[in-house]
Amino acid sequence: AHHHLAIATLFIIAGHMYRTNWGIGHSMKEILEAHKDPLIIGGEGHKGLYEVLTTSWHAQLAINLAMLGSLTIIVAQHMYAMPAYPYIAIDYATQISLFTHHMWIGAFCICGAAAHGAIFMVRDYDPAVNANNVLDRVIRHRDAIISHLNWVCIFLGFHSFGLYIHNDTMRALGRPQDMFSDTAIQLRPIFAQWVQDLHTNFISSSAPWVTSSVSPVFGGDTIAVGGKVAMAHMNLGTADFMVHHIHAFTIHVTVLILLKGVLYARNSRLIPDKSELGFRFPCDGPGRGGTCQVSGWDHVFLGLFWMYNCISVVIFHFSWKMQSDIFGTVDPDGTVTNMTLGNFAQSAITINGWLRDFLWAQASNVIQSYGSALSAYGLLFLGAHFIWAFSLMFLFSGRGYWQELIESIVWAHNKLKVAPAIQPRALSIIQGRAVGLAHYLLGGIVTTWAFFLARFAALG
Repeated sequence: AHHHLAIATLFIIAGHMYRTNWGIGHSMKEILEAHKDPLIIGGEGHKGLYEVLTTSWHAQLAINLAMLGSLTIIVAQHMYAMPAYPYIAIDYATQISLFTHHMWIGAFCICGAAAHGAIFMVRDYDPAVNANNVLDRVIRHRDAIISHLNWVCIFLGFHSFGLYIHNDTMRALGRPQDMFSDTAIQLRPIFAQWVQDLHTNFISSSAPWVTSSVSPVFGGDTIAVGGKVAMAHMNLGTADFMVHHIHAFTIHVTVLILLKGVLYARNSRLIPDKSELGFRFPCDGPGRGGTCQVSGWDHVFLGLFWMYNCISVVIFHFSWKMQSDIFGTVDPDGTVTNMTLGNFAQSAITINGWLRDFLWAQASNVIQSYGSALSAYGLLFLGAHFIWAFSLMFLFSGRGYWQELIESIVWAHNKLKVAPAIQPRALSIIQGRAVGLAHYLLGGIVTTWAFFLARFAALG
């Protein structure tokens, strides 16, 4: 109750930050224009951004979707670590569903932010209004930003995935002592462990009036409800360190593609008049040397695949880690038996381990669901695989290649003034990619949904 009273008091004071019917406080325009960075970015600061946000719905959407998406992902992380109700924590199917749902929603919102950011750049951006402000200066630095992000992605990709390839190779050669693991060459997440310690062992000095940690995930006793583990300490080791660097890699590549789409939405060296062509345009013909997948829309299209890649690894990681180390039963004598008996630490350090001990071993429930009460999940699993595979027909069709070829022939005919009056019509490249993308994402998400729920409904 006091918490709400204190928040209300703060809100009353904070409410005067912005001008209302009573002429006290500041206007958003004044705040933005006064906000200048003297050290790094310089220039006119945030001058002009008020005009941007009050005249462009796409600019508003870009910022709000990015914030909402980020918050939704934070919500996903907090809902399992700090469950609001005691019984929701032992309903494992609900826990996995809530986490997965909020991760997907958040990721789609962030991709939507990039899409609307690119549309704003093409349709609503006014160079005169944004002269030498932060937005203008970021665009002028875009080559440096994207090239740095590029090498960061390459570095992360080789070093994160490379650790797994190394471990697969060493395990195949029978050399466990040369693997990166908790029992050989350790890669412990020391900073994450320090944060866990801070929230448990040092809580008396950091928050003297608090009696216990905000979540048992940081450390402490296992909380049991109805003979099942509601929450327990999450031990972090080499497997966690490795998979989190895969997360870093996939997040950075997604950001690279989406940010490149926004920063180069209006023009690039190859296509200086991109803003005239619009947010989406197909391969731009032989006159440009054959430019494909360079429009703002194409960057969102490509970014969405990496987003799917990224979130799939996140939800697989969550599902397996929780089954291995948290979810399970508690005997009357206090003995905890986890669903997969703690196999994450030793199996999740190789690609083969993920394929064998996670995907294949845990798919047994959905594959064996036919003829049982869970058969709907088995049918969804099959059907969604078909929808996903159907998308490949659109995505691998060489549609771009053929349109490029036909465009070249039409261009040559136009040059010679022998252009035919009729034109062949099918799905455009953009339409084909959109149909492929929609089925790819829908099929993939429903496949994972059926895989998770069949397992947790059978074992939960």
